[in-house]
Amino acid sequence: MKTVPNPAAALAAAFLLITPALARQELPPLFVGAPHVIAPARTVASFPKNTFLENLALSEDGATAYVTSHEEGKVYRIGTRDGARSELARVAGKVTGIALDRRGDLLVTGAADGGKTPAVFRIAGRTGQVERLVTPKGAVFLNGITRLSGDRYLVADSYRGAIWEVNAARRTARVWAQDPLLARSDPKDTFPAVNGIRVHRGAVYASNTQRKLLLRIPLTKALTPAGKPSVWLRDVNLDDFAIEPRTGDLYATTHVYNSVVRITPGGELTVIAEAGQGVAGSTSAAFGPGGRALYVTTNGGMFLPPPGGVGPGRLVRLEVGAPKGAARP
Repeated sequence: MKTVPNPAAALAAAFLLITPALARQELPPLFVGAPHVIAPARTVASFPKNTFLENLALSEDGATAYVTSHEEGKVYRIGTRDGARSELARVAGKVTGIALDRRGDLLVTGAADGGKTPAVFRIAGRTGQVERLVTPKGAVFLNGITRLSGDRYLVADSYRGAIWEVNAARRTARVWAQDPLLARSDPKDTFPAVNGIRVHRGAVYASNTQRKLLLRIPLTKALTPAGKPSVWLRDVNLDDFAIEPRTGDLYATTHVYNSVVRITPGGELTVIAEAGQGVAGSTSAAFGPGGRALYVTTNGGMFLPPPGGVGPGRLVRLEVGAPKGAARP
């Protein structure tokens, strides 16, 4: 498969090279007919305009959000209660996905060597010390990351059309799954293919942004693919997402659609936040403890500005969760 000269620039290129139709805000009307049930929202922290906040992970107690700023190569630490923020670490390159490990350290996907080499980094949660954990041979554009089990993590490769398994303890990486449904339908299209990725109830769910698909891969007992990816939902432009473990509802960011949507296990879609709630250019989502608060990162609509122009990059809190113990039948 043809690779790009500078994999780390892929995410920026994916939206800087938007079509004239997108520039005129003529997106396909994917969510126009969807019901709108807007969730209460508040901005936890704001960043200067044109800050590309890309992904986030929450501490176990929910008091701290760790946020990647893609183009800066930085990871910020933000207090979810008071919005106080500080720079935890900086990579000599780009950063995209982020996940907490069992020791409270961070695994971050991106590219090293000034943005030339796809890599996974480990960042100490307390000190911010950065080390390159693994450089997957043949990787192109490492994006979303999620824990599979223990020290095993899955990483979306948006341009190779594959999912890697990274063993953080052994410092190894191998292709876990590769399939046309994980890839772009047109290799010349700069939009990312497989992007967000999560594990839920015996399956891996992954978004393919370029194809506008939500995919499902069943798992074996050994946590290997039990079959090929299948299409779980079509005609949905999704970036990253979170799954509420009790109800099974999926909460997804739509990036250029400047919104956040909820998708039930039955495939029913509801828009729960838009630019008016501060989620223009929404990129990622994560639940706080108990599933009542959903935290969302944004870039302010950098690549398809809403009316009024590009806003600040934000960390936004949405009140979305069902009461504790509630479950969807």
